[in-house]
Amino acid sequence: MCLRLRSAGGEPLGAEAYAGVLALLDSFTPAVQALPPDAALADVRGALRHFGCDAVRLAALVRVRALALYGVDAAVGVAGNPMLARTAARQARPGQTLVVPGDPAAAGAFLAARPVTELDGVGPKAARTLCSYGLDSVGRVAAAPPAALRRILGARLGREVHERARGIDRTAVQPGAAARAIAAERPFDRDELDPVRHRRALLSLTQELGARLRGREPGQGQVCRTLSLSVRCADRTTLTRTRTLAEPTAHSDALTATAYALYTGLGLQRARVRALSLRAEDLSPAERAVRQLSFDPQDEKARRLEAVTDRVRARFGPHAIARGSLAAG
Repeated sequence: MCLRLRSAGGEPLGAEAYAGVLALLDSFTPAVQALPPDAALADVRGALRHFGCDAVRLAALVRVRALALYGVDAAVGVAGNPMLARTAARQARPGQTLVVPGDPAAAGAFLAARPVTELDGVGPKAARTLCSYGLDSVGRVAAAPPAALRRILGARLGREVHERARGIDRTAVQPGAAARAIAAERPFDRDELDPVRHRRALLSLTQELGARLRGREPGQGQVCRTLSLSVRCADRTTLTRTRTLAEPTAHSDALTATAYALYTGLGLQRARVRALSLRAEDLSPAERAVRQLSFDPQDEKARRLEAVTDRVRARFGPHAIARGSLAAG
């Protein structure tokens, strides 16, 4: 069972609500895998036997409790393996449970019309290669000779892609807690059209997250590996984009560059934005992180200045010093 979560009110899913839903799933089965920032995977085979019900009824029970306890709505995909469950959850609407039948023919029919990019293990480069041979849908990949796929993609990837195109996924749910994360949000007083104000809010968010990651005490800092941007629009829709950083970091300038790239990639075109939020995920202790030397004097200068401002804020408070572009407003 895969759950794709969202706040019932349309706001970005908060860390506390996400952790609460994971704990709720854990009360049904210990095999729960977090898929941050807004999804989870659960092996419920034992739960079905324990509660004496089918997957649709169990999914309805989970949805009702998540909504009542945490204000979180869910789209649920149910299938015989994680890949099919995730695909079903992406197709399901909030409040809906989409079930993929267990027989191979039904699984193949469910996947046949999907673009090849929806297959696990098929990234942009592999997708371009497959499309150049006319294999642009999952159904066409499933019908292709396995030997041809191995020649196109290599022995291991070709074999795995052919199996997944036929609905076969040999991976298992990997139980584990949600990756630690911190988040911050900037709501606007009124629906904001100005991209300059959007970017100014993003700059404020990355400065805050960077300072929180680096910490106030020596040896307590963290770095993040993933950054997620959520944009809440005036029509209550929420757009979310996530990017994995080139290396784990707490450097505010690196976070700002990534946040700007995520924002640009959305192509909002004068959208009326109600709030922006950033979420730093996949946190780990800073002392375990490895940083590639850039030999860029400007980067080194920015990091030294960052260390000085952190000491000033630790002594005189978080608002003692700010970037000029933020203080001006």
